[in-house]
Amino acid sequence: MKHETVETNAGLLIILTLAVISVGGLVEIVPLFYINDTIEDVEGVRPYTPLEQRGRDIYVREGCYTCHSQMIRPFRDEMLRYGHYSLAAESQFDHPFQWGSKRTGPDLARVGGKYSNEWQVQHLIDPRSVVPESIMPGYPWLIENDLKYSDIQARLRALRRVGVPYSLNDEEYQANVERFGEEAARWLDINRAEENLVAQARAGNYDGNPSRITEMDALVAYLQVLGTMVDFTQYDDGYFVQFR
Repeated sequence: MKHETVETNAGLLIILTLAVISVGGLVEIVPLFYINDTIEDVEGVRPYTPLEQRGRDIYVREGCYTCHSQMIRPFRDEMLRYGHYSLAAESQFDHPFQWGSKRTGPDLARVGGKYSNEWQVQHLIDPRSVVPESIMPGYPWLIENDLKYSDIQARLRALRRVGVPYSLNDEEYQANVERFGEEAARWLDINRAEENLVAQARAGNYDGNPSRITEMDALVAYLQVLGTMVDFTQYDDGYFVQFR
């Protein structure tokens, strides 16, 4: 069949297009029925603490995702620069997730612990003071604005409705103890959300000012946890192939 024949026959073109789309769809969908899960079996991944979740809200509010992805692709150059490629398991509690391919700035999937709190604060206030070639705008108001967290329980309840395992009762709390451990379960208790948020902010002192809890505290707490939950030294190089 000549290509010209296909292009000049609208009905035939539609039929062949639908056939190609159908085959492509089946190739994508059928394998899902033959694997147990699309989430990798790893230890350590937990939902965000109340303070980290408020930091994530601020991250989204300020549009950080428009210049920074949180998805390291399984390519050698990206893994050499950023670390192990991103796992679906690491974003299973993210609503919305921050995957993507648009990067004006570096990928942030594993930025946690890479820099000190002081560096992060200075970078957010005046990016060019620490990275002269940066084109990132400054966010000085983050350290000036007190963090609003009176509605933190409502925020966590909303996330609970879409499947994030924050606990409201003793049964759910005990389930989190078994799944994430005692310490993590305490952080994920909605009934103690405000108490936990304040405790983490004061203990971490992320913005360098222990007398206040600012939006900077929350955002830095969030940035410092990114990519730190999974200990990749526990897994062989080929372990994750079975989930791909």
